[in-house]
Amino acid sequence: MAIAELTETERAAALGELTGWSLSREGKAIERKVAFGDFSEAFAFMTRVALLAEQHDHHPEWFNVYNRVEITLTTHDAGGLSQRDVAMAKTIDALLA
Repeated sequence: MAIAELTETERAAALGELTGWSLSREGKAIERKVAFGDFSEAFAFMTRVALLAEQHDHHPEWFNVYNRVEITLTTHDAGGLSQRDVAMAKTIDALLA
């Protein structure tokens, strides 16, 4: 089954359900920047996300410097933002709650 890219309306609705995420790459992705107390906290968070990403078979693009983590989600097979990204973002949000 093919993974569908979200429409503009679906993207707007999905973004309204997420905390701290914004559209990037001309609406083809979502991103979130998170700061932690130190590197150990940031790395622990990334480890938890990595384990969940494996379970979901959907892996983020990310960047880490010291206590900051920048996460980008997009679905390459769909050519942009898909429901898989929204689901992964919600999973990541739950870790931060």
